[in-house]
Amino acid sequence: MALPDSPAADRNKQPIAAELLELLPVHGRVLELASGTGQHIVHFAMLMPGIQWQPSDPGEGERAALEARRRSSGLANLSAPLAIDVRDTTWPAGHDFDALLCINMIHISPPETTPALFAGAARHLSPGGAGLVILYGPYREGGRHTAPSNEQFEHWLKSLDPRFAVRNLEDVEAHAADHGFHRIRLARLPANNLLLAFARSA
Repeated sequence: MALPDSPAADRNKQPIAAELLELLPVHGRVLELASGTGQHIVHFAMLMPGIQWQPSDPGEGERAALEARRRSSGLANLSAPLAIDVRDTTWPAGHDFDALLCINMIHISPPETTPALFAGAARHLSPGGAGLVILYGPYREGGRHTAPSNEQFEHWLKSLDPRFAVRNLEDVEAHAADHGFHRIRLARLPANNLLLAFARSA
């Protein structure tokens, strides 16, 4: 099968990877939610061979493409994709991940996915590991868009589904706090996107 390709994923995979190299341990396990085309996770698995990467996606077609990309890559540290919808109260995953990674999902999904994501992280991150939740995408700050392009992007999102939206950073941080996480990093990356890292609160 022809592997799906996202030009945006190719553009942003390296800036995201540079942040991950600073945040993640040399050895460990990372669960990615909404892995999509798999371009990100294959790139990360190549750069960080000491980490076992677990892709996932709720879509059957997306998982088929992920598996094809995984097999094509030949990477031993890339696991077969799991079927995970973050809104489910149980996920078919272990409970010993060092980090949970989610790229460009929460704005293209209903608002309940954000608290569900942090609830799942609280269940599946190892108590003795790094315990990180890492998010990437566009965000409002103080209720305002950070760039006209993000405002235009939100109009397009809402044309797809009125529940979709560029989320407020402060709301995401509040959901994180509700589930025992606090922000430890905010990196401003190209194209007006943020990379956020949250750790378990003491």
